[in-house]
Amino acid sequence: MTLSVPTANAVDLRTEPVDRVFDQVEQSLGVHLDRETVVRKRRSVGARTDRDSWVRIERRGLDRVGKQGWDGAACAEALQGVAKPTWYGSVSWRGASEGVMWRADETALLPGAPVGTSIVAVDPDVSDGWWGALNASLDALAAQQSNRIATPDTESITQLLVNETIWSVFPKSLDTTVEQWRLAHADLNWANVTAPEFCLFDWEDWGMAPRGLDAATLWGASLAVPALAERVRRERREDFASRDGMVMTLFVAAKILGPHAHPEDPRLVPARAVSEQVIKELQAG
Repeated sequence: MTLSVPTANAVDLRTEPVDRVFDQVEQSLGVHLDRETVVRKRRSVGARTDRDSWVRIERRGLDRVGKQGWDGAACAEALQGVAKPTWYGSVSWRGASEGVMWRADETALLPGAPVGTSIVAVDPDVSDGWWGALNASLDALAAQQSNRIATPDTESITQLLVNETIWSVFPKSLDTTVEQWRLAHADLNWANVTAPEFCLFDWEDWGMAPRGLDAATLWGASLAVPALAERVRRERREDFASRDGMVMTLFVAAKILGPHAHPEDPRLVPARAVSEQVIKELQAG
């Protein structure tokens, strides 16, 4: 007999009341959350505490917790050479409604403000030093190993997922076999990095992934600003020039160009143009 995992109803924490959740976190972690500093996202909320730390709270269905759990922030403490906030502690509990779990992670405060929203429409104009720190962190991350599997968009990235995502938009004749798997943050966008000092946060989804996933993800988040997207490709040129980097470029582009694409999305034209070039290069071998 196969036991099914209860599925949680979709909830947008940008609009849902979370006072009771805050009360639970305060009691469990022994902190006071400053309601004036609350930042709401679709599946997480966060706030500053009275001991100069930050608490991020996430709601996730049991079906989305996965085999590796969802202790990404805690596990990321083992990573070396990566600019990220120090993790202090956490608490998790099962919600009153079946199939729902909550988790709160307390970390050091960020050294600066998030650069912007996940997808930017204006060049954030970060410094050359910022790009250098980004590269140093991504290179240090890629040089390490873990048994964690990256979960971009909370879905474990596998060869099958790569194939299906790319082939849903591009020719099925394309060979999308991944050759190199490296550690990745797996949610590298402009809402998860700070400036002027570089810091990479929100480590819930990190793990092993095809080489170039992070570079391609940041590129996809930059496409509405052509010069910025080109800067990403230039800074991470070795990733993009690799075969796996090309495959990841198509993986990200397929999500932009797929059936749910908005016809006025400014990323559509550049994503299609780069994809056509990448396909030619892959087919040429």
